[in-house]
Amino acid sequence: MSQKQESVVLWFRRDLRLADNPSLIAAVNSGKEIYPIFIYSPEEEAFANLGGACKWWLHQSLISLDNSLKQLGSRLFIFKGNSLKTLQTIVAQTQATAIYWNRRYEPNIIERDKNIKKVFQENGLEVKTFNSHLLFEPWEVQNSSSKPFQVFTAFWKAVLTKPSPSYPLAAPALIKNPSKIIHSLEISHLELEPKIDWAKGLRETWNPGEKEAQARLAKLLAHNIANYKEARDFPSQEATSRLSPFLNFGEISPRQIWHNIKSILAIKEEQQLKIGADFFLRELIWREFAYHLLYYYPETIDQPLRKNFSSFPWNSNEQDLTAWQKGQTGFPIVDAGMRELWHIGWMHNRVRMIVASFLTKDLLIAWQEGASWFWDTLVDADLANNTFGWQWTAGCGADAAPFFRVFNPVLQGEKFDPEGNYIRRWIPELSKLPNQWIHKPWQAPLEVLKAAKVSLGTTYPKPIIDHSFARERALEAFAIIKGQ
Repeated sequence: MSQKQESVVLWFRRDLRLADNPSLIAAVNSGKEIYPIFIYSPEEEAFANLGGACKWWLHQSLISLDNSLKQLGSRLFIFKGNSLKTLQTIVAQTQATAIYWNRRYEPNIIERDKNIKKVFQENGLEVKTFNSHLLFEPWEVQNSSSKPFQVFTAFWKAVLTKPSPSYPLAAPALIKNPSKIIHSLEISHLELEPKIDWAKGLRETWNPGEKEAQARLAKLLAHNIANYKEARDFPSQEATSRLSPFLNFGEISPRQIWHNIKSILAIKEEQQLKIGADFFLRELIWREFAYHLLYYYPETIDQPLRKNFSSFPWNSNEQDLTAWQKGQTGFPIVDAGMRELWHIGWMHNRVRMIVASFLTKDLLIAWQEGASWFWDTLVDADLANNTFGWQWTAGCGADAAPFFRVFNPVLQGEKFDPEGNYIRRWIPELSKLPNQWIHKPWQAPLEVLKAAKVSLGTTYPKPIIDHSFARERALEAFAIIKGQ
């Protein structure tokens, strides 16, 4: 009489890769049959369902993961609905004895997972969870009083005292295919792709999946890392890694990035390389800091960390908000960024700060409105980093940029896009303007505008606000709450 083969349900979440996937490797090492599953449960997602750009990305990423699993003799089983009920059905059908997954850190997902773990453990199942998304768990980095950090520099220094993150795990060579067949949806049944096709720019720009993530890391190490600190602020240059959406969906792990960079530094003793690499690693820890804050201050999803900002006199202006969203503010660097975002689901980091400052300080529109728009339009919309970034720029979060630091969109454009190449790419109606005027077309002489075929208010909008006035208004609003 043959012995019954034990099996494990392997629950994929924000870890859509085979290499350095601790729950997958643990499942393989258990010797059990493996049921790799993905459950789409939008009503359970953090704060809001995935935005449209992220849904598009998830669709492609699931296809890539399924193909990778098939190459190892397995496949991905797709489900939609309540996570606990779905898992209970799967366990009943497969008679699995274990469930493995990698941890997530959004507040409601933490509570959901605790409940799921409790239910199955009470029924005698083995439940194991792992860290695959961060270099350090949030509770592993605390100050001398065992409390969370609110200042990045102190957090960074504390991280440097920690042992190096563990080395990434190799992908398995084979995955034991389960003997039982269970019903699975097709990925298309999740209806993640838009019904009205607006994703042309995304398709032309991105190729989601683990393979592409590794290719982008290789490009960073070979070409961009040495000049990263100097070049990363210039949006017309291909100087950043563009790894953020791959990190968001777990198609690459932070440990893979960390140790690949460290390996390069161990081989090459070049000062410029070291400066660029150290700066990039610091950015990776900035991501960790965002998760640290989300874990300890979950209310910041929609409430300011600095409580005095709860009474800030934000301005509710739908017309200005729409102009900002559509890239029609009349400030070229702002409009270029917003159009880039809409077209490819991503925006250069320097420009993200510029457009966020413009919304919260020039227009005095609440940061939550900006966070909501980014959530829907970014392929790298990550709750921790989206929340942290918006609160940082608005001046109401941890280690925030001072509210009185109001970016001048003209000076920012002239400094970081001096030749106007970024503007010309995303605002072609201004492409014939000389560099001298491309960041401030409203100041250009009429003959210059006519020669460039620019008609302000017709082919390109006039500024929707005077920046000098807006800055003074923002400072006055800040003064109201400063003493609270």
